[in-house]
Amino acid sequence: MTEQRPPNILFIMMDQLRHDALGCTGGWVRTPNIDRIAASGVRFVNCVTTSPICIPARFGLATGQYPHNMGIWQNRTYTLSPDASTWMQVIRDAGYRTSVFGKTHLHPHALPPDFLDLREKEHLLHAYGLDDVDELTGPQAAVSTLSNLTARWEAKGLWDAFKADVRERVASKPHLVRPTVLPLEDYYDVYVGEQSSRYLREYRRDQPWFCWVSFPGPHEPWDAPEPYASMYDPASMPPPLGPIADAAPRPKGNLDLQVSRRPTLEPGEVEAMRANYAGNVSLLDEQVGRLLDAVESRGELDHTVIVLTSDHGELNGDHGLIKKGNFLDGAVRVPLIVRTPGIVHSAAAGRVSEALVELIDVGPTLVDLAGGAIGFEQFARSLQPVLESPDAQHRAEVVSEFRGEIMMMDHRWKMAVNGDGEPYLLFDRQDDPDERRNLAGSQETREVERDLQVQLFQRLVRTQRDSPWPAAAGQGASSSVVGDAIG
Repeated sequence: MTEQRPPNILFIMMDQLRHDALGCTGGWVRTPNIDRIAASGVRFVNCVTTSPICIPARFGLATGQYPHNMGIWQNRTYTLSPDASTWMQVIRDAGYRTSVFGKTHLHPHALPPDFLDLREKEHLLHAYGLDDVDELTGPQAAVSTLSNLTARWEAKGLWDAFKADVRERVASKPHLVRPTVLPLEDYYDVYVGEQSSRYLREYRRDQPWFCWVSFPGPHEPWDAPEPYASMYDPASMPPPLGPIADAAPRPKGNLDLQVSRRPTLEPGEVEAMRANYAGNVSLLDEQVGRLLDAVESRGELDHTVIVLTSDHGELNGDHGLIKKGNFLDGAVRVPLIVRTPGIVHSAAAGRVSEALVELIDVGPTLVDLAGGAIGFEQFARSLQPVLESPDAQHRAEVVSEFRGEIMMMDHRWKMAVNGDGEPYLLFDRQDDPDERRNLAGSQETREVERDLQVQLFQRLVRTQRDSPWPAAAGQGASSSVVGDAIG
């Protein structure tokens, strides 16, 4: 009897997809292909990103580390060390042919006036554990970061118009809503869907495949192409959440700075942003459909693990804010769907898990499903037990970190401490799911605050590395958050 080949792995990642912006999660965006994955998999409703911004979230995802382990707390010109250990290397070592299409952000993107060519950095992706590479950036960095996609734009005479459009958007206002100047077939997300689905259709190796498809969308700018830009009526979009009221005087943190700098949103602008965003998500769903069709054409759909998630969310006008970079739900909670050959025809298919999950947990989950074993120091946990029993618990609490601040969330409470270790956000998730009343500093929750601080301190003590983490280029030694953030 021949041994069965390990399952293929399709890892689908979006950029800035909020947790409720799917048909199966919020109902205000049509995503039939993603809903199809959820209907035959397990959907996790309490997944938080390691950091509500691209680079630390993606570094953490690749390595199983937290920002306080890496000393990487925000978007800067960091390069993940080629000596760093990743779960992609483990999957490759387990016998898989690994590939990536789209955005990784594991090394810097260039901004004007500098230029950089991603094709000259492929050796880094190989070191991280990825064999076949077609990497690109998000929209704004594509102005000065070259790739196969920008070469295609240049050959078609599209690049100059694209660069002019991006410059005009940056110069006008950050939330300008209008369709891209690119033809639909040359839009970034369509390109990624095209190249990755072609790769899967044409794959002929004997090895099982691991394919990481990392879409740049629906990250801003709000530039969905037609017909998606007009697909949704702005008046039909869910209204944004209102401002947050303080229950008592409290310490200040990064969110307060962000609120002080929030843009002026004119009547109708939030609805327009949300409609354009929804159109982009529906475009992405069609690309997911292309991927499913490619796998199905190979006769491998029921022998393929599919995971879908995002690096962080997008506020889209909630609380008067846009983009991300804080610990509010719209920014910090992300969708996570896991479909495996074992789930498809089991009672777990279509189940919703309320387990507390972190984005970094994706890595060891995929390694487990590939039959590998992680041998390096890391802090992520495999979701395999929850996939087998969706009612099972996974973590007592989850954390997210940004700019020296830390958020901790359990089933009842969400608390964020500033860089001095002072609680400045506290929400009762049961009584206030929309995060409208900040209880930090309130006498009625003083004991809760203290208990949560102790729990956070204990969590940080447990997640200190025993050995130094390989420093990323552009970054110094990692700091001890037990000392720096708790005080």
